[in-house]
Amino acid sequence: MMTEAQFLQIQNLLSTIQEKSAFYRKKFEGIDLSSVKSREDFEKLPFSNKGDLREAYPLGLQAVPDREVVRIHSSSGTTGVPVIIPYTRQDVADWAEIFKRCYETAGITDLDRIQVTPGYGLWTAGIGFQTGAELLGAMVIPMGPGNTDKQIQMMTDLRSTVLCATSSYALLLAEEITRRGVKDQICLKKGVIGSERWGEKMRRRIANELGVKLYDIYGLTEIYGPGIAMSCDYECGMHYWDDYIYCEIIDPKTGEVLPEGQPGELVITTLRKQGAPLIRYRTHDLTRILPGECPCGSPYPRIDTLIGRTDDMIKVKGVNIFPGQIDELLREVEGVSSEYQVMIDHLGGRDIMTLFFETDAWSCREELETRVKLHFKAKIGIAIAAKAVSIGELPRSEKKSTRIFDNRY
Repeated sequence: MMTEAQFLQIQNLLSTIQEKSAFYRKKFEGIDLSSVKSREDFEKLPFSNKGDLREAYPLGLQAVPDREVVRIHSSSGTTGVPVIIPYTRQDVADWAEIFKRCYETAGITDLDRIQVTPGYGLWTAGIGFQTGAELLGAMVIPMGPGNTDKQIQMMTDLRSTVLCATSSYALLLAEEITRRGVKDQICLKKGVIGSERWGEKMRRRIANELGVKLYDIYGLTEIYGPGIAMSCDYECGMHYWDDYIYCEIIDPKTGEVLPEGQPGELVITTLRKQGAPLIRYRTHDLTRILPGECPCGSPYPRIDTLIGRTDDMIKVKGVNIFPGQIDELLREVEGVSSEYQVMIDHLGGRDIMTLFFETDAWSCREELETRVKLHFKAKIGIAIAAKAVSIGELPRSEKKSTRIFDNRY
């Protein structure tokens, strides 16, 4: 639901966007933005997407003079031309403010010692975690990714109380701390986990092995970076800062705006961003806006934990499959760990899908393979091959894990 305050912010944005932004001058060519008088009018405006942003490389998104740009961030560009996002001084300050809110939502204070393991540089993650923590007044330990020996040394010597990481690296650290037998030297109380979708079974493993309470953080480079939404103690979705962003949920096929509570693709409009404002930006992330108030009492609305991405979907034997479905079905099979890997091949004129999963119940591996195959067939509808491997046998990552490998193309 669009509030009156949000609509006024959107009208203000639309009143100047064509003058300031060459990108939106072209995008909205032939559209009279002054005629947008309601939410329904706004919903008729065209979407923007990552392809548009790549075409604007390098600085076509910039909506302020050069003298006002104080920082550049970028997407990784691993799947195409990178997206370059310019930030003004106010953008940087706003990002720190909303990140501070994230920490406060998790009950993190200026007495905490926050170990930051996501990457620095052009990527938005590390510096976002750091500046938000500094504004909060907490002690920051800006480790960046990798060098697990040094990570654990600093964690023990400096008595870190909060770990910021991807779920993949948090799991790697948890397993390594357990393997070294140094859990009693770890002072961690909370983990702030973002950058990739992760399942409930993985969450429980990290929480149990590190002895921490975990919080989901959400963001994307195009919209500041991490910090635009955060879960609270009640673990019922993520609060998003509706005075900085306006969220819509659409049907990813038709573009129709869906009612509150119905799952679909998240679309975001920035309300205050100066360097590179975005209007109706399709994130490709699948979620829903949760109805009602959160038990924590926060006035900020919530989106649900992400269930996947529209571009994560794979089609095997005519069936659409999302990684979140695999997470869910493995969670329901006792004796199966959180880590898995999928290999898809085309052999003898047909698709072959092999699901590798980890287990410490090695004596029951054949029984588990049968149970996983039957459960996959019942839940998703296709026959697969299932292969059990030992705990730790599948690769771990210091960044994001790649779990699905499609070798058909």
